[in-house]
Amino acid sequence: MSRRARGGATRLDSYVDRYAARTLGMTASEIRALFSVASRPEVVSLAGGMPNITGLPLDVVGGAISDLVEHDGPAAMQYGSGQGDPGLREQICDVMRLEGIEGHPDDVVVTVGSQQAVDLVTRIFCDPGDVVIAEAPSYVGALGVFRAFQCDVVHVEMDGDGLVPAALAEAIRAVRADGKQIKFIYTIPNYHNPAGVSLASVRREEVLDIAREADVLILEDNPYGLLGFDDGPHRALRADEPDGVIYLGSFSKTFAPGFRVGWALAPHAVREKLVLAQEAATLCPPSFSQLAVRSYLSTHDWQGQVKAFREMYRERRDAMVEALEDMMPRGARWNIPNGGFYVWLTLPDGLDAKTMLPRAVTSRVAYVPGTAFFADGSGAQSMRLSYCYPTPDRIREGVRRLVAVIEEEMELRETFGTMPGARRERLASRGYESPNTDLR
Repeated sequence: MSRRARGGATRLDSYVDRYAARTLGMTASEIRALFSVASRPEVVSLAGGMPNITGLPLDVVGGAISDLVEHDGPAAMQYGSGQGDPGLREQICDVMRLEGIEGHPDDVVVTVGSQQAVDLVTRIFCDPGDVVIAEAPSYVGALGVFRAFQCDVVHVEMDGDGLVPAALAEAIRAVRADGKQIKFIYTIPNYHNPAGVSLASVRREEVLDIAREADVLILEDNPYGLLGFDDGPHRALRADEPDGVIYLGSFSKTFAPGFRVGWALAPHAVREKLVLAQEAATLCPPSFSQLAVRSYLSTHDWQGQVKAFREMYRERRDAMVEALEDMMPRGARWNIPNGGFYVWLTLPDGLDAKTMLPRAVTSRVAYVPGTAFFADGSGAQSMRLSYCYPTPDRIREGVRRLVAVIEEEMELRETFGTMPGARRERLASRGYESPNTDLR
């Protein structure tokens, strides 16, 4: 039931005066808002970053789970350690060794996906008003966490070689000149979400040197690190800086997201705080998911499976890039990722991806506007395109639909000039409506 506010107005949320101040920063992400539409079969979704798990040998996975229930069922269905299963933590160290990390199982904390790891690290380090430095653009899920904990996000420029070291150093100087405290640098160095680029090898040591000199912690988020198309895994930042880097990993992209198993590798003292925060949040990560992942890693050629995933995603990347090259109008720009799930596309001058999105959905194609990936709402001229889930044919069809919408927007701009999005939409509805209006 609604509740009347002062002056006779009616509130839809009768608890609005009772929430903590930090809830003001909690808003639905633009990606989540798209799910209900993008999941419809008639819509080609280039929006979500859902891994394509059709290549998983489900008979092998089912057999591993069956054996788990038969032989370790009581343990799998019971509470476990707040730090995570010891056997799985040993296997996680084997996984990280592929990226040059020599970690110890005692310093690994298993989490409910790496998203929870971002939350726990922010929870133990950040007070309201503290600064987190992040790439521009940055992962929308991390920005949501930082917003929820009332952090100030300072973005740092990226280019085709990833985070720009000189811009990072300048950002640190500027923040400290303003008297603010930097708690960590948040970075996705490999096959970035959403930008699709990787931090160049020569820059990795530069970034580490800048962080060391400034005595700033690095939060290295690396869910895509094993999904490169051409080269072996990049050497992790954590491999060369055990004390100044917290490393986050996940099995969501290399196995299956439904198990929700991720981890943090942290310096020992930080590890203790992460375990306490984990116990306060969930008591312990789910035992069944952990033991299922442990069984899969023990009984299956998981590295061969990751190779198969890489080949599948490379084929889909190629389909996306070829379609963009064949169909995109002059003035559009995009990168060619060497791994991961995403292409970052910038529209011709004068177009707004967020304003254009409703018309794109009407034309049965979905993407994520660039504004989702900036704390200040900038990035309106860009969009993230995901190629991980649709088939190559669907990717090409999605790009075809998207190009038709872009070209129509360009015609509207040429006809009416630059104008506020709402007015342009009204004009478009008077005889310039998209021909693809039937979503049935």
